[in-house]
Amino acid sequence: MIKKNTKAKKIHVKTGDTVLVVCGKDKGRRGEVLAVSPKEGKIMVRGINLVSKHVKPRRENDEGGIIRTEAALYSCKVQLVCSHCDRPTRIAHAFFGENHDEKQRVCKKCNNIV
Repeated sequence: MIKKNTKAKKIHVKTGDTVLVVCGKDKGRRGEVLAVSPKEGKIMVRGINLVSKHVKPRRENDEGGIIRTEAALYSCKVQLVCSHCDRPTRIAHAFFGENHDEKQRVCKKCNNIV
């Protein structure tokens, strides 16, 4: 019996983050993260990985045709862009607060909270 791995993967970006595409047809382009799917390890980025979708008209007044829409891409293909230094960076986690109980994401290049 083959057991599927259904455990959600840890994704380094969150909804609303600005990311840079590292590889693929949109390499070098930036966009905002629209949705995150940890179970699949994929994200959707505004204006990145556009695909053509053929839509059939459902009602009398609807128009069918070819629509360009964003498709999901693997989160390992993007890198977070720091909001302070505006450079693509890895992120570290640091604890802040008086009891060191608040975990925050920190830019590896400028050491500011992302």
